[in-house]
Amino acid sequence: MQQILERHAAARGGAEVWHKIQTMAWTGHIESGPGGISKHPFLLMFRRPAATASKSSARASAPCEVFDGTMGWKQRPTSQGTFEVKEYGAEEIGFARDAGGLDGPLLDSKAKGISIALEGIDFGGGNHRAYHLKLTLPSGQVRDDWIDAESFLERRYDRVTRNAVGATGIVSVYLRNYRPSMGSLMPLLIETGRPASRDTDKMIVEKIALNPTFDNAQFTRPTVPSARRHGAMVNTHVATGQLAPRPRPRAALKNGAFDFLENRSMKLS
Repeated sequence: MQQILERHAAARGGAEVWHKIQTMAWTGHIESGPGGISKHPFLLMFRRPAATASKSSARASAPCEVFDGTMGWKQRPTSQGTFEVKEYGAEEIGFARDAGGLDGPLLDSKAKGISIALEGIDFGGGNHRAYHLKLTLPSGQVRDDWIDAESFLERRYDRVTRNAVGATGIVSVYLRNYRPSMGSLMPLLIETGRPASRDTDKMIVEKIALNPTFDNAQFTRPTVPSARRHGAMVNTHVATGQLAPRPRPRAALKNGAFDFLENRSMKLS
């Protein structure tokens, strides 16, 4: 089991490379509904050890979720045209902790309180043989994971979800279109859907910033927006290995260089 995890870490660029990443930001868009008819942009920010923040656009009034590593909040519009901020419940906090931070639950799993067992080898990850792993997460939830038996990249994981009326179910998350980004390897397409569903929600990552400097306010309780709107400020200047300046992205990420990713994938055998 340990050898599988070590080869998985190496396939992603190596544990040492990932340990040097203290913050990370993704921008892109999400496609949902039949045929991906609904499209909207997103900004996803990570900060070690376990903080995350997501926004559906650069507008201060956009829905957002924040987890500071201990507590979490979600900002949503109300039927009266205003906005409200609610604290995460215990289950939502558990789910956020289970995510394993910016490098996920498979890297440094023991230090994160995650136990992993090998269930066998099957085709759960797609058309290739894959190692089927069973993860017991800090919350006690169990997650199935599939690591490609040739590339040792993560292909799929299944997680428990709960709908608006409290009913639980399983969703499958597929990680595709891996591309190198300054020494690390990341999936640029993440598809989520129920096993019997033909339509999936697609998260398409278009730009990645490694070790950007964040405004601390991005990881604190959201404030109810006023009439004046502000974008999320992220300083993406990198001290070492900085890329040549590129055109500034439009939405929430500003003021610096990006690792722009080309629209092609690695061929994974």
